[in-house]
Amino acid sequence: MAEKGVSAYPAAVTTQMVSNFIDGGAAVNQLCSLANADLRVYEMALEEPTGDFSETAAMDEEDCAKAMAYGMMAVESGIDVLALGEMGIANTTAAAALCCGLYGGKGADWVGPGTGIDAVRMAEKARLVDQAVALHGDALGDPLEVLRRLGGRELAAIAGAVLAARMARTPVLLDGYACTAAAAVIHALDPAAIDHCMVSHVSAEPGHKHLLQRIGKEALVDLGMRLGEASGAMVAVLLLKAAVACHNGMATFDEAGVSGPAGVSGPDGVSGPDGGA
Repeated sequence: MAEKGVSAYPAAVTTQMVSNFIDGGAAVNQLCSLANADLRVYEMALEEPTGDFSETAAMDEEDCAKAMAYGMMAVESGIDVLALGEMGIANTTAAAALCCGLYGGKGADWVGPGTGIDAVRMAEKARLVDQAVALHGDALGDPLEVLRRLGGRELAAIAGAVLAARMARTPVLLDGYACTAAAAVIHALDPAAIDHCMVSHVSAEPGHKHLLQRIGKEALVDLGMRLGEASGAMVAVLLLKAAVACHNGMATFDEAGVSGPAGVSGPDGVSGPDGGA
């Protein structure tokens, strides 16, 4: 799909960026260091691109199952919170196709500029999504088949990780559009199956807001981010650490000797003294 010009960057950037993650030079590396979080990079057969889903299925059943199982294995014991992200040139197109296949509408309802394409290329991106959904119309009632035909290995792995985290009772922070689209496959199977997930941020991709409405999730922050690579999820980890620090460290009013609000009924129903603003 990347070869059809739906991204401003060539497919080779995926491999280059994965190497950057391993070498510690990406944004997510700095955020993980700041949060004292462990970063794991899982490569998904980068030398073997998935099929062009506008012409054929992205994966066969074995490949999709292996990708989901690989993602499930990433959920190790002892994880406090799992922050999921991805890297894949052209995968906002896959995310848009997944959403269109799961929820209907037109490609134009779900696509966005991604890495910064212009209006002409974005229109072609929407056309390719429409073509793909029409091609695979017989699969649209089966969320896992939609994933196999319209997704990618990284999205299948994320779906597997979400499922395994549910079984392990591990809380999950989802990153942006592509990551949430992968989790939406699990939501389509059973809405309660992603109750352990929170969405970290609202992507600048317009389809992400539509998707959040569909799955009934509200993102923690809206910073106009579009980088991916779990950068938004790691910002949410920092927010989570701040919340935990306040919860564990703050004194109650009683412990701190702080008076309650004036003019409010006490336990016996008797109002306290009047107070100023």
